[in-house]
Amino acid sequence: MTGTVTVAAPVAAAVPSARVTDPASYVDPLIGSSGGGNTYPGAVRPFGMISWSPTNTAGDQTNAAGANGYTYDTPRVRGFGLTHVNGAGCHPGAAGDIPVMPFVGAVTSSPTADVRDEIYASGFSHDNEKAEPGRYTVKLDSGATADLAVTTRAGVGEFTFPRGSDANLLFRVSNSLNGSEDAEIDIDPGHRTVTGSVLTGAFCGRRANGGTNNRKSYYRLHFVATFDRAFTSNGTWVDSDLRPGSTSAEGGEGYATGADRAGRGSGGYVGFDTSSDADVRMRVGISYTSLAAAEKNLAHEVGEHDDVGSVAADARRDWNRQLRSIEVSGGADDTRTAFYTALYHAFLEPNVTNDVDGTYPGADLKTHRLPHGQHAQYGNFSGWDEYRARTQLLALLKPKVAGDFAQSLYNLARQNGGVWDRWVHVNGPTHVMTGDPSAPVLAGFYSLGVRNFDVRGAFDSLVRQATVPHPDGLSDKGCPGQCEGQRPNLAEYLRLGYAPQDVCHCWGGAAETLEDSAADFALADWARRLGRTADYQSLIPRASWWRNTFNPSAAADGGYQQARKADGTWQWPFSPTSDTGFAQGSSATYTWMVQHDVSGLAEAMGGKQRAAGRLDAFFHRADGSWATGGDASRYDPTNEPGIHTPWLYNALGQPWKTQETVRAMASRVYGTGPKGLPGNDDLGTMSAWYVFASLGMYPQTPSRAEMLLSSPVFPKARIKRDGGATITVTSPQASAENVYVRSVRVDGRPQTRSWLAESVLDRGGDVVVDVGPTPNTSWGTRPGDLPVDHVPAAGTPVPNLPAPCTVSGSSCAQDLSGQYDTDGASTADAKQQGNLDGKGWSFPADQLPAPGLTSVGGHDYRIPETSGTAGNFLGLRGQRTYLTPGRYSALDLLVTAVNGDQHADVTVRYTDGTTSTVPLAVTDWAGTTPHFGEETALTATTRYHVDGTADGRTVRIWHVALPVDPKRTAESVSSTAVSNVKVFALSGRA
Repeated sequence: MTGTVTVAAPVAAAVPSARVTDPASYVDPLIGSSGGGNTYPGAVRPFGMISWSPTNTAGDQTNAAGANGYTYDTPRVRGFGLTHVNGAGCHPGAAGDIPVMPFVGAVTSSPTADVRDEIYASGFSHDNEKAEPGRYTVKLDSGATADLAVTTRAGVGEFTFPRGSDANLLFRVSNSLNGSEDAEIDIDPGHRTVTGSVLTGAFCGRRANGGTNNRKSYYRLHFVATFDRAFTSNGTWVDSDLRPGSTSAEGGEGYATGADRAGRGSGGYVGFDTSSDADVRMRVGISYTSLAAAEKNLAHEVGEHDDVGSVAADARRDWNRQLRSIEVSGGADDTRTAFYTALYHAFLEPNVTNDVDGTYPGADLKTHRLPHGQHAQYGNFSGWDEYRARTQLLALLKPKVAGDFAQSLYNLARQNGGVWDRWVHVNGPTHVMTGDPSAPVLAGFYSLGVRNFDVRGAFDSLVRQATVPHPDGLSDKGCPGQCEGQRPNLAEYLRLGYAPQDVCHCWGGAAETLEDSAADFALADWARRLGRTADYQSLIPRASWWRNTFNPSAAADGGYQQARKADGTWQWPFSPTSDTGFAQGSSATYTWMVQHDVSGLAEAMGGKQRAAGRLDAFFHRADGSWATGGDASRYDPTNEPGIHTPWLYNALGQPWKTQETVRAMASRVYGTGPKGLPGNDDLGTMSAWYVFASLGMYPQTPSRAEMLLSSPVFPKARIKRDGGATITVTSPQASAENVYVRSVRVDGRPQTRSWLAESVLDRGGDVVVDVGPTPNTSWGTRPGDLPVDHVPAAGTPVPNLPAPCTVSGSSCAQDLSGQYDTDGASTADAKQQGNLDGKGWSFPADQLPAPGLTSVGGHDYRIPETSGTAGNFLGLRGQRTYLTPGRYSALDLLVTAVNGDQHADVTVRYTDGTTSTVPLAVTDWAGTTPHFGEETALTATTRYHVDGTADGRTVRIWHVALPVDPKRTAESVSSTAVSNVKVFALSGRA
């Protein structure tokens, strides 16, 4: 089916509730092929090595129209590549190896010289295109038709040409999506065979964010193609040189793009007589180890008499076997299509990389053989993406595959010097993204009962990488997007308890801290299950290190994750929308990335009610409408760091909001048609989210098996674990309108908990969810109903509060260290170090008080360090500044203004939840007299400039007293964002 271009939300209708028995009929491989989903529609088996799909062109042979070769919006093709990766986001993405193109016409010039794809490419209409599981068919505008079907490692293609036309098949052996280092082709007319290989890799090798480091080769794909007909002509080409009659050629393209690569590469062609027979059948086998293995794979999987029809029929049976892992009943056709296509996408990776005889390519570029007990070696692991949803779905439905995948990753790590790479392409470590995702992936597998891998060997290996610094962790190669260290700068991480932004050798310090906290929790929890008490005790404290980059004073609405330097100071400037310190996301998104300690995060935010209120604002725009992307301060459903957040309401005691939020996102950003995915599918991750959302459950924590509950969309779903238990989810009243859970029964017993225990997932069970159109605000809300965190509670609920104020007389000098964001003072011998006003001017440090407790104008203050480059003035950015709680009559500020007089409103928050607001007006620092009743507190007779000069202009710091209600305990102050107001010191007056 071709799908539609509409993004219709799946809707419920009056449809029969019969169980789906042919789920493959509901799969539309074109879903996600437009709008940034980056899926591909070609022929592929579950977890298959071969994936035969179009390479679309927009007029640049060194690029492709879509990240993974295909985009629905550009229906022009230059070949049908034999390998693909689903939804990878780099453009070009990965693979697309050995494009084969049916060309109508005589080959009169080198196809590589056709740099704009004007000659040896063809348009097509989607009306003449059909994609289904295991088969892809398209009739090109040239008159040629390609009909493709595959097994796991081989395929059959039937190409039909206009009768009487010149007919050729082009083998663009060097034209992988990312280019190639080398390629070769050999044509044997006597045996009607074409063989060859391409040496390539370079995933994400072109993006500016660390890409140059990845322009390298790490696999060679071999192929053999045999034909049912003799060739009438043949030839090869190298670069712009066409060689008619030649039978061999070699040459790569390089890994650049545009002019640096255009016109380079090699390939070959074979021609056919169409005067009486216009059909050509090609059988093709591939291997990552050798030509002989490719020949063996082909012989083993495709019989001499197999055709596209027979191979496609077997592929459909295979897909139905896999897709019946979840059998749903009821639901509208669109809902079924969205669901089963999502499940289909989730089963595309990982990909088999071993041959039928067990040989496979290692990370060390050597050929290895499957160890005893391992049934398949898998490649393609988008760890940073997958560990948040897809790997749990894999372990739930295909535990044997998950075990082989775990062993595969361990095999590759051992071949890679013990380092587990976070993004493995085929067999190659690419270092893409951040964090240490293998730890939660394998721990999650184990929690879901997966045992068919070397559990203790893999655990020990991961723990070693998490505890023993590796030289790669000090490398900046590929940074920030593809840093080589599995645990970047681990020694500093262990010393500080966070990844320092200035020396982390990582993409972003705050993101790395969050990722490693999740990974360390995973390892600790896994250690507990294995009885490794010492490992548990050493690792479990590290699960709480996310607290070390949580700044409660970051913004007016509360604390946020914020990058921090090695000296303990925060990275300024800061905004919740900033991506400084983060990877593909903002602080607003990453702050919620603490799935394993939601109760701790809520306490850090001021309690569950306040955290829930912040979630409300995160999911809704100011006008109350749903946020569905495009705003860095709110929920982004298109990328992974925040996709768990709709489910966090369960832990905050408001599960009905999870139910409405999950349904809202599932209906607004997912759908049918080419634009039916919200963002990069990332090897099935976004699709896995939709599968879980449709079932009304989602992993509470990536490394454990508990599932958070929401409302199912199908009246019934049977989740069948291969070789294991069945979980039945029944919701008779499920519909688009019945969003809310009214009650739950598990194995016949009422359950008020908003989550399913591990035992249900491991041993199976019957879950009955009663749903309705209005919220039940009592179900799942009692303390005992909330999901349980498995991290020890923090002794200090709110981390990183300032040190207690220093009492001196009637003053309590507040500690603002760590909150200073501007170095506004410089010394005479280092005038370039300060810049208070953004124009290069600063106070002379020698005319300001010495650091420490000092009396100024009858009030005592804690004066910051004024030499060096550390901050010593606090701009009013709209943040919240915490006080030592106390009953104060006033707040005494040493404050100045730059770039003119400034006005702000200052709000004092009290511990009882009330507030009071007073205006603050401050005269410019160069003002000769105060304009708003301030008192002169400090005077300097000159200013220093970053160019080394001094202007002799008098500048001042003023004293301003802000009234506070002494009957209430003041907790914090915040203000409107006026960064030109600069606070030097603050004291509470008794």
